[in-house]
Amino acid sequence: MRESTMSHYKIVPMILMVLFLSACADEPAPEKEVIRPVRAIQVVVQTEMMTRTFPGTAKATQEVNLSFRVGGPLITFPVDIGDRVKKGDILARIDPRDFKVELNNAQGKLDKANANAKRAQADYDRELNILKQDAGATSEAAVDRKEDQRDQASAEIRSLKASVDAAKDNLSYTYLRAPFDGVVVETIVENFETVLRRQEIVRIVDDSQIEMIVNIPERLISLIPSMEKIYVQFDAYPDHVIEAKVKEIGTEASKTTRTYPVNLIMEQPKDITILPGMAGNATGSGATLETSDKAEKLVIPVKAVFTPDTEKQDHVWVIDKESGSVQLRPVTTAQLTSAGIQVVDGLQAGEWVAIAGVHSLHKGQIVRIDTRSIVE
Repeated sequence: MRESTMSHYKIVPMILMVLFLSACADEPAPEKEVIRPVRAIQVVVQTEMMTRTFPGTAKATQEVNLSFRVGGPLITFPVDIGDRVKKGDILARIDPRDFKVELNNAQGKLDKANANAKRAQADYDRELNILKQDAGATSEAAVDRKEDQRDQASAEIRSLKASVDAAKDNLSYTYLRAPFDGVVVETIVENFETVLRRQEIVRIVDDSQIEMIVNIPERLISLIPSMEKIYVQFDAYPDHVIEAKVKEIGTEASKTTRTYPVNLIMEQPKDITILPGMAGNATGSGATLETSDKAEKLVIPVKAVFTPDTEKQDHVWVIDKESGSVQLRPVTTAQLTSAGIQVVDGLQAGEWVAIAGVHSLHKGQIVRIDTRSIVE
């Protein structure tokens, strides 16, 4: 009886241990928090953009090296470096004689095939009529043979028509025409040379507008959309200031310099000529900040500022760049400008502020700054 009692005391802990392990196994593993991307900007003093110049190099809006789609000896090459051309102007021409012969031969074969097709159709019609009028004078097999001959003649016509079209295209390809208005900047061959198919012949650029790519630091890129005016000066013409516009803002920063490429575009001045490759500098001009004192004020997008239900003061979400942690920060705002809203207290230049989804964030939430969004 004593041994039975001892066995009972040994079994009970084992059962309890099994039940405990089973309960632990049934508990679901805690879900890993999803780190969501958040649209954000880095806070900067707006006037900083207006005191900086950014170097860049001019480039044409369109630039192309032209080549023939067929080869042969050049017989016409009327353009030279610096010549202005219009869309459709002839820039060069290959001797067309061989291509005319090719076209004539293809056309002759097509004419002969058309004649053969007419005879084949007539033979088929005649054989079919005989069969209908006198079944004993011919046979179904004979009619089928005539039909096959007619179909073969029709197929040959389709093939030869394609050959004629190709010969016409090749003859038209002996002309090299300007695809757009522009200026000749390089001639690569000489007249009377024999050139190959797709060999580069001449280079033209469209200089009616000029582009310039400048690289803007990550902490300043968010100010680009608020720039009212952008001015460019080229080293070759230091006395000329050209107004430019933003054509495109890159969405990926350089891994080495942490700068974003910004493509500027401007009209070609009437009194000077800006050529591709010329070096220059760009300067931005932002909205004027009307203030009662001389202190520089921070400006952030209006959509970054909100008032929580339990508060009366304006707040923003400040994101720690290293940890991704979100913290609610009270701020004191001032004047509303075309560039955004002024912040006079609560923020420092260099901090990151959420500009979208502000009502769905919560204190301590871990997020990922979406750097692509700062160039919207």
